Amino acid sequence: MLISPAYAQDAASDPMVMVAQFAPLLLIFGVFYFLLIRPQQQKQKAMRTALGTLKRGDRVLTGGGIIGTVARVPPDRDGKPVLEIEVEIAPNLKVTVLRETITSIFKSSDDVKVANDSKPSAS
Repeated sequence: MLISPAYAQDAASDPMVMVAQFAPLLLIFGVFYFLLIRPQQQKQKAMRTALGTLKRGDRVLTGGGIIGTVARVPPDRDGKPVLEIEVEIAPNLKVTVLRETITSIFKSSDDVKVANDSKPSAS
C-alpha cells in the first residue's frame, strides 16, 4: 500500500497539556469577572439600595431624560416597595413613573438650594 494510515496522537492523556489548554480561558474569565461583571453588579446593588431609600424632595433623572423632584412615594405594601412614584417635573405638573426607570438620584432639593445660596455672586 502506498498510503499509510494516519493516527491521531493521544495528547489528552497528559494532565499538564490539559491544564495548559484551559489556563488562558480561566485567565480571560477572571479578567472579565473582575473588570466587567463584578463592578456592574456592585453598581446595580447600590442603585437598588438608593431606589429603596427614595424620599420626597429627591431630584431624579428618568430613563427618558426627564428631571424632576419626587413628590410622593407610596408606603410599602406587604414589605415590598411600591413600583410607582409621583415626580413633579414642573410647578403643579406631576407624573407617575416606575421606580425602575429612574437612572440617577441627585441631592435633595434642600441640599441644592443650600449649595446655590452658598455660591459667590458674580457682581
